[in-house]
Amino acid sequence: MLTQFNNRVFGSVILKSINSNFNADFTHHPRTLPDGIVYSTDKALKYSIKDYFKKIDNQGNLFFVKRLNDNLNPLTLDETYIKLFGDFPTNNNVDVRRKEVLENLLKCLDIRLFGATFAGKANISIHGPLQINHGVNKFQDNDIYTEDILSPFRNPGKEGSDEKEMSTLGNQTNLREGHYVFHFSVNPKNTAEFYDMINKDKNDEQKFYLSVDDITKLKAALNNSVTVLDSSRKIGTENEATIWVQLTENSKKVLPSFTELIKVTKENDTTIIDCTKVQKNLMEIDSDIEKVEIFYNPVTTNVIGCDPGGKIKHFNILNDKEL
Repeated sequence: MLTQFNNRVFGSVILKSINSNFNADFTHHPRTLPDGIVYSTDKALKYSIKDYFKKIDNQGNLFFVKRLNDNLNPLTLDETYIKLFGDFPTNNNVDVRRKEVLENLLKCLDIRLFGATFAGKANISIHGPLQINHGVNKFQDNDIYTEDILSPFRNPGKEGSDEKEMSTLGNQTNLREGHYVFHFSVNPKNTAEFYDMINKDKNDEQKFYLSVDDITKLKAALNNSVTVLDSSRKIGTENEATIWVQLTENSKKVLPSFTELIKVTKENDTTIIDCTKVQKNLMEIDSDIEKVEIFYNPVTTNVIGCDPGGKIKHFNILNDKEL
């Protein structure tokens, strides 16, 4: 039987990006705010997490991943549903049909975490428990450079013209060094009413909800997903640190965005992540905190301001061993 996860969580994911382009805009440059600071949308991190689930934990259903038909074209929403769950329910009662579709959708790990807007044959909107904001480069520099690259192929040219003798030139644009800081939160109550609805009249063995196992998989993805992604344009961007602040089950307290509280600097090739302001906020609600877990690589990174002790524990992000 699954163990239900009921705690709210606040935290941060920090990505190190060296000579890389983690989240390009439509001009293929790293995205920048009006003041020139590099940032990333939440979608880039969410994609990495889903891709990690697909590669590492392919036992669970994932709904919002690209699937192709026999003509190598992406499936529609309805086609994806049918591929995973079979034909749509045909009960004459609309509410019964929507409830069955809802139950099937919540069997998918990505929907249990991120929620979904399903605008197919059954219109259903699920506000997911996991919410992630934009990541902002908190490193002092935002140096972007462009380099030329040579293709092994030539352009065909116009019909009837002579063949071109030179292959094609292109370019790629990277961020020299950045440290993206994302804030995230987990609130199981966002989907509690849906689980109450679909678990009604079921015995304990049949009930399902956001589980401790789901959260364990999420934490692994927050620690590893970007490093594992490692595509040609994203290579050089990796998971640098994760901060996980888990409140007590009945706590009603909230915390501000960690993106504004964390500073990132460099000393002798070691990244310094300053969580002093995070710690000051945690001290204000100490009785409502169940645990604080901070993951990072101690060889390349030093976390200050949230020193280990009491409820705070530090772990090696490479092997999950306590430091």
